[in-house]
Amino acid sequence: MADAIVDALVVGGGPAGLSAALWLARYRRQVVVVDSGDYRNARVEQTHGYFGYGDCDPAELRARALDDLAAYPRTAVRRTTVEAVRRSGSAFTAQLGDGDELRALRVVLATGVRDRFPEVDGFLDHYGASAFHCPTCDGYEARDRTVVVLGWSADLAGFALGLLDWARHVTLVTDGRSFEGDAEHRDVLARHGIDVVEASAAALDGTRGDLRAVRLGTGRSLPCDLLFFSLAHEPRAGLAVALGCALTAEGCVVVDDAQQTTVPGVYAAGDLTPGIQLVQVATAKGTIAGVQCAQSLRGEPGAPRSPEPAPDYDAELGSVRVDPR
Repeated sequence: MADAIVDALVVGGGPAGLSAALWLARYRRQVVVVDSGDYRNARVEQTHGYFGYGDCDPAELRARALDDLAAYPRTAVRRTTVEAVRRSGSAFTAQLGDGDELRALRVVLATGVRDRFPEVDGFLDHYGASAFHCPTCDGYEARDRTVVVLGWSADLAGFALGLLDWARHVTLVTDGRSFEGDAEHRDVLARHGIDVVEASAAALDGTRGDLRAVRLGTGRSLPCDLLFFSLAHEPRAGLAVALGCALTAEGCVVVDDAQQTTVPGVYAAGDLTPGIQLVQVATAKGTIAGVQCAQSLRGEPGAPRSPEPAPDYDAELGSVRVDPR
């Protein structure tokens, strides 16, 4: 498949990318997923609230999705990276990390984001079990518990206050920086019992799944059951930028209602695009991207190994009105 042109190249093997590929496959399009294996939730033990699955291991969810995709005959998954992609005539040419070149009529970018992690001893031992970045995803697990929030931007005031939807007590630790909120931010936090501790976080004490405390650089220990952090995250938009796709002020890829970017033939889905970042939302965006990408091939020859696409009914029917009765 690497030598011939395919209908669609999907960059990213997470929920958005696999959903896009699945729906392209259901339109009998020839699709290649390039999956680097570098997943945002690689260390996360459970994803929550996925309709029909409840709490489940993200790795298991990906494995099931790959099994579903493998049932379709015109699909392939390449375990490598896309180093570069460029428009080449009416198609796109991608340079893969394993040295191959791949040509595709359409591209779906589902490359996600990269989180900035705290530089705290023992953090990775707890990340995904007792340390999280998303209150929407994991706030329920903080119910009636003691939580430390790590960060220093003014936005952390709302982040910490929001955790009171679940937590019994919240403390904000700025990791040695000055809290960037103003006096009003501090007053609101104090009014709701949230202390601002402007000290460095030296280590997380406890074993995985049993966080006991955040040990400060001062030697003081703050007992807690869970840690939430909000430092920064960066959309992995390098390929989108190289293709000329527009970005938002936050660095996300601009898309329309069809998940198409500002570059014709290029779609984007998942956390790379604006909006709430949940597995369920990424899956939905990937579905839209896959369906719309497949439908955009109507009226074109398509890949040689794919069935001939349906007629372009918009072009052939024009503005024919349908009687709503």
